[in-house]
Amino acid sequence: MTTQALPDGVDTAFLTAALRRSGLPGRVRDVSVLRAFPTILSHIFRLRLDYEGDAAGLPETLLLKAGLPERAGGPWMGGRHEVAFYATVAAATPSGLIPRCYDSHWDPRTGAWRLLLEDLTESHRIATPWPLPPELADAEAIVRARAGFHAAWWNHPRLGAGVGEWLDEAGMEQWLQGLAEKYARFAEEAGDGLSGAQRDLYARLLEAAPRLLGRYHSHAHMTVIQGDSHVWNCFLPKQAGGGAMLFDWDSWSANVATIDLAYMMALHWYPELRRERESHLLDVYHAELLARGVHGYDRRALQDDYRLSVLWQITTPIQQHSFGIPPVIWWNNLERVHMAARDLDCRALLG
Repeated sequence: MTTQALPDGVDTAFLTAALRRSGLPGRVRDVSVLRAFPTILSHIFRLRLDYEGDAAGLPETLLLKAGLPERAGGPWMGGRHEVAFYATVAAATPSGLIPRCYDSHWDPRTGAWRLLLEDLTESHRIATPWPLPPELADAEAIVRARAGFHAAWWNHPRLGAGVGEWLDEAGMEQWLQGLAEKYARFAEEAGDGLSGAQRDLYARLLEAAPRLLGRYHSHAHMTVIQGDSHVWNCFLPKQAGGGAMLFDWDSWSANVATIDLAYMMALHWYPELRRERESHLLDVYHAELLARGVHGYDRRALQDDYRLSVLWQITTPIQQHSFGIPPVIWWNNLERVHMAARDLDCRALLG
């Protein structure tokens, strides 16, 4: 138990109303904070709820995720974006793939936001402490969970029409201009720690980007991706027979599915482990897509998309740097993803 105060507006009346909107009729008598801790981009509260009368079928604990006050209204809009995910995508996603959400709110005046989520602490676990890679069996479970979610939104008619948005060529040109400006600041701070070969690859990628973005503009074989899809954003069941659950959706978008896979493996795993697992996990992922009803997307298409996604992932450390994420994260990601791009000969995609 902790003495950490709850955010403004989170009290027994709020919790009772949130549960009732979700079809649970209990009345919350008291709420306490079991644990509270900040992450880089948010604050997490684990809540214990006590009810008046019969509490059968009601959650004993919930997770409250809220924004950090110092980031309200800042350049990172992930909280607003995650609230939008639970209001649109989660509500239309089959159960068992993501935690249940009981309340989502973003205040356009202040930038404050919150999410009230199902607490899976007792039934699920994280694969490993960051930054250790998972066991192979856990990695397989994670890519199957990703395939299950991706398949649910594969070529969905709502993509870009209420669920995410498609950037047109003008919007993409603006995005590329922003990326070039972020890269200039990134390269200046990295100094000669950024090698000549790495600088050349970035220059060539920015030059070839309009052509490479033809894959995005095709809108073919697209889905909802998580974006921040590392293995620690997945809950694995503690007991056999349960399903893995994906969480942290502040970077979601409509895009190519392999972005999530490249982020998980190429950005976060060192070469020996990645080379050992990469092809096998892509096989596992593809088999699960097929089992979930995805058609017309063969293993070669998956490989081609994955290779292109690895190339684009070299821009992720630039974005992380621009968000103020510390160098202990973006510097290691930078080195790993460039090694992956060399292994897969991603430079050849630039022509």
